[in-house]
Amino acid sequence: MSSRIEKLSAGLKGAFRIGQTASILAKAGVNWVAGDRPPPPKLLRETFESLGTTYIKLGQFIASSPSVFPDAYVEEFQLCLDKTQPVPFSIMRKVLEQELGKSLESVFTEINPEAIASASIAQVYAAKLKTGEDVVIKIQKPGVENILLTDLNFLYVAAKVMEYFVPNLSMASISDIVDEIQKGMLAECDFLQEAKNIKAFQEFLVTTGNQDTVAPKVYPEATTQRILTMERLYGVPFTDLDSVRKYAKNPENTLLTAMNTWFASLLFCESFHADVHAGNLLVLRDGKIGFIDFGIVGRIRPETWESVSQFIWAIGQEDYQAMAESMLGIGMTDGEVDTQKLAKDIEDLYTNMDTVVMVDPMDMNAANEKEVNRIMMKLVSLGKSHGIHFPREFALLLKQLLYFDRYVRILAVDANIYMDDRLNISPDDMNWKSLH
Repeated sequence: MSSRIEKLSAGLKGAFRIGQTASILAKAGVNWVAGDRPPPPKLLRETFESLGTTYIKLGQFIASSPSVFPDAYVEEFQLCLDKTQPVPFSIMRKVLEQELGKSLESVFTEINPEAIASASIAQVYAAKLKTGEDVVIKIQKPGVENILLTDLNFLYVAAKVMEYFVPNLSMASISDIVDEIQKGMLAECDFLQEAKNIKAFQEFLVTTGNQDTVAPKVYPEATTQRILTMERLYGVPFTDLDSVRKYAKNPENTLLTAMNTWFASLLFCESFHADVHAGNLLVLRDGKIGFIDFGIVGRIRPETWESVSQFIWAIGQEDYQAMAESMLGIGMTDGEVDTQKLAKDIEDLYTNMDTVVMVDPMDMNAANEKEVNRIMMKLVSLGKSHGIHFPREFALLLKQLLYFDRYVRILAVDANIYMDDRLNISPDDMNWKSLH
């Protein structure tokens, strides 16, 4: 009986969500007819933000997929921020109690009701366990998974219908893209999977003998598919040079360790951390490096590894010809590619990038995030203009490399770190025995 009621409830919520979606789309249409006509990319972004969780995530997927979507849309969706109005703690507390199946007082001595962070899928709270450890609790917002399933099933059916009536669209495999998005988003909703990602990274650290890097300890007794309780790591972002100097005797060495750890994870870990922006890569109070937030990870297919490792090495050496040749190996091509011309275009882009970055190398906040995205788009667009089409994983990988390039410009501005023998980015040198 309860199963029937749950299915009926889910069905009613799904119907309500479709009605809500139709209402927002109708409002956007009425405004368009009334003369409020922003450029199509801006209109789509604003509509997505009005539609909430699923569409915000979809917008971020578009922003990180310059190999799939038109440049104008990719650029516009860089503005699609995953920040939402916090849900009151009284509601989130009910989710927490329901998931744990016991009183909160039996697990925690205190929980700060003010959220540390609020995104479209979850909110994060500071707390203390009964055993005394400081932790953070990531709590999934109520109804998120049902909204995602309803929205994405609706989009999948719509894509199939469009492909049927507009044959040219089937060449773009829109329904396949929606299917990939669905898998990615539902994976983000599975906090047990995120816990597995953390465990895999920790096992990688043990296997490689890396004692200078940590990921937060997960507390299984207070973790479920919708709740993730982790050790709270105290530290500062790599973009705060003054604070980094307080915790690390040699910021340059600390950066080298972080970079070597991440590069080695590409080869020796099940997945790589695919969101190493300044908030997720910390220098801890004891001088160690903390990688946090493993909700977004990437995986490199074995058949493309050789080209990817060559690309990483080529970036470090500023070998534009090698970059061009490795890009050819990573992507799929429509025909003959002039790698010498591609190499020249890449060199021109990097020369311009250096000029832009050095205007204010200490500005690593929102403006810098936008710059990282812009350069990523330009590099992928360069490949596309030469007939190379990249898998989405390449854009994820490239974005992380650009983040690290920014950290180099802050923590090792006077050193030629890419020529440093301690940096293991050459395919021949990248082995776990020489991480440090």
